[in-house]
Amino acid sequence: MNKNTEKIEDKEQLITWFKTGFKKKSEWMVGTEHEKFAYTFSKNKNKYIPLSYDGKIGIKSFLKELSKFGWEPIFEEKNLIALKKELQSITLEPGGQIELSGAPLKSLHNTCKETNEHLKLVKDIGKKLDILLVGLGVRPNESFSEVPFMPKARYQIMRNYMPKKGKRGLEMMHSTCTVQANLDFDSEQDMINKIKLAVKIQPVVTALFANSPFYEGSYNGYESLRSHIWTDTDPDRCGVLKVALKEDFGFSSYVNYALSVPMYFVVRKNKYIDCAGKSFSDFLEGKLDIMPGEKPTIQDWENHLSTIFTDVRLKKIIEVRGADAGNWRRTCALPAFWVGILYGENSIGLAERICDKWTIDDIENLSKRVAKKGLDAEICGEKVLDVAKNLIEISRSGLISRNVKDAIGNNESIYLNVLEEILQKKNSPARELTKSFKQKYNHSMQELLKDIAY
Repeated sequence: MNKNTEKIEDKEQLITWFKTGFKKKSEWMVGTEHEKFAYTFSKNKNKYIPLSYDGKIGIKSFLKELSKFGWEPIFEEKNLIALKKELQSITLEPGGQIELSGAPLKSLHNTCKETNEHLKLVKDIGKKLDILLVGLGVRPNESFSEVPFMPKARYQIMRNYMPKKGKRGLEMMHSTCTVQANLDFDSEQDMINKIKLAVKIQPVVTALFANSPFYEGSYNGYESLRSHIWTDTDPDRCGVLKVALKEDFGFSSYVNYALSVPMYFVVRKNKYIDCAGKSFSDFLEGKLDIMPGEKPTIQDWENHLSTIFTDVRLKKIIEVRGADAGNWRRTCALPAFWVGILYGENSIGLAERICDKWTIDDIENLSKRVAKKGLDAEICGEKVLDVAKNLIEISRSGLISRNVKDAIGNNESIYLNVLEEILQKKNSPARELTKSFKQKYNHSMQELLKDIAY
């Protein structure tokens, strides 16, 4: 039997599923996922507009061009919705954002090489098709009503359900972009240590990578509007992973939490069945009213876990997800920061000393403050800027101790240099962008987009 179609009979199987993700430290990998917006220039509107799915210059045309470079096309119904190449995939987000889900790779040199090769390819194809690819946390130029919807069934289920849970869920789906890192663990205790720390310091990372100060063509009042949008999306499945900071946190308590998150859908015979708001616990007991008597498969469980959108998320890997998309250097810096912190010798213990007194309330409040104030936000009387300095120092030491070198002898700590530059300026990317918008681009969003495009 295919493991993914194996029926789940009890909660213990779900706990065992997580344990199959254990990897020896010598086998730990890092993966990077990053999204970007796709634009073309409209002469009628005299501005850059997001690509629709169809049309001569559309998302489908873009994916077709990419498929000529060894990428296998993936279809839903008759719509081209994704591409695969070995362990990499290029996927289509709800508003036409293009995401690279990178392969798990042995070093930061490898994952940064993968990122650079991807960005060069999409840039080259963009030039050919007159498409601009941009890394920002939120769409800067257009209102939500101007964003086209992509033809994926799961997204339509989410569009129908999201407004029942928060005011900004549709904006989150269609108008935000992020970069995330995926990391391994070798035991339940190792997972606990890594998740607890990641949940605590994630708001600091949000501040460092804040890169969404514009909306509808002007300054929006936030350094990370993307982070703020998430606060009014869906409290059942978003925000700080509070269960991680409880005394009994482990696979069992995470399973309980995941079971409490309302469902979105079940897939049968490649068709999406709308289960929005229904209980996976009922499903586990064969009591799902629209599928009476049927029990979930492992694939159903994996699909359900993918609909949890906390800043830190647990699967068979740890996903750290709370950073705005940005330029290629910051896209490489995000996994570098986390590898140095979570894989370095003694680095978890050193980082824990910085935040061991922080409470759930402290962390939730900081998450809200960094969206507005960035590195100027404070926690327990200390500026985030100073906390970030200490964490980056720990991360750098962790990367140096790994001693993984590229072809010319650089260790992985080189990817943190861009974060050091942010700290020296005492300005997030959002502040630098805001300053440039006024001084360099003379309040022209079109000039800004052209200049910061990949």
